[in-house]
Amino acid sequence: MIIVGVDGSVTSRAAVEWAADDAFRMRMPLRIVHAVDLLPYQIGRYPNAALPDVLLREGRRILREAEALVHERQPTVEVTSQDVEGSPAAVLREQAEGAAEIVVGSRGLGGFAGALLGSVSMHVAGHVHCPVVVVPEGHRPMHGEVVAGVDDSAECEPALAYAFEQAKLRGSALRVVHAWQLPVHAFAPEISSYDVDEVRTAQHQVVRDRVAIFSEDYPEVKVLEDVQSAHPVNALTDASERADLLVVGSHGRGALGSMLLGSVSRGVLHHAHCPLAVVRA
Repeated sequence: MIIVGVDGSVTSRAAVEWAADDAFRMRMPLRIVHAVDLLPYQIGRYPNAALPDVLLREGRRILREAEALVHERQPTVEVTSQDVEGSPAAVLREQAEGAAEIVVGSRGLGGFAGALLGSVSMHVAGHVHCPVVVVPEGHRPMHGEVVAGVDDSAECEPALAYAFEQAKLRGSALRVVHAWQLPVHAFAPEISSYDVDEVRTAQHQVVRDRVAIFSEDYPEVKVLEDVQSAHPVNALTDASERADLLVVGSHGRGALGSMLLGSVSRGVLHHAHCPLAVVRA
């Protein structure tokens, strides 16, 4: 089952559309979830007794609109909805049990709004075992390409597997991006010297080794190897301009190491031009 979190925002609508299309492609049921965190309104000397009911009614309205959008966009997709009391992080973690993926908008009004741009995102992506897809606002032209970031660690393989499957379901090409940088002291000849061509060859081999693991199972997917001497944020962000989906691993070593805990993850989340899937190893 695919789970999509909604809060009534514009990006929430974009997330529902993306999730509906993916549920159709994957032939899976879709559950729409709205989180209602009543705790802040129940604390205080004079709590507003009527406010929780207002929030619950608004949540039901948001869910009805989201269901109608799914029926309009993908009439054959089986869809259910659920209003859940709790914080977004707790709700997403609970809903992730047994889910194929979780989809949220990149920013919005509350509930799931901005969930993948701060502490909630790191919490969810660091604890759930399914892909987490962040969908930005706006409609984009289709490019027929899925982009996957890879590094020199085995931990990136779940992300690459997800990217291959997405490319197959979409009938798209798969661009495998590997960004590498020479150590700083490589620019100081008195310290050490590097054969740049040899290093470049070794980096290309990293990509070929990763791709070879899946190519036999996905012969219909056209693979484009994209090996760059660049910062991973720049390489992935640039590639996302021509992509329908960008896929990265949640952690690893090398160029894409600690994706969700450092500057690379923040840079990609804030600057990607297309939906971003984070796949935990």
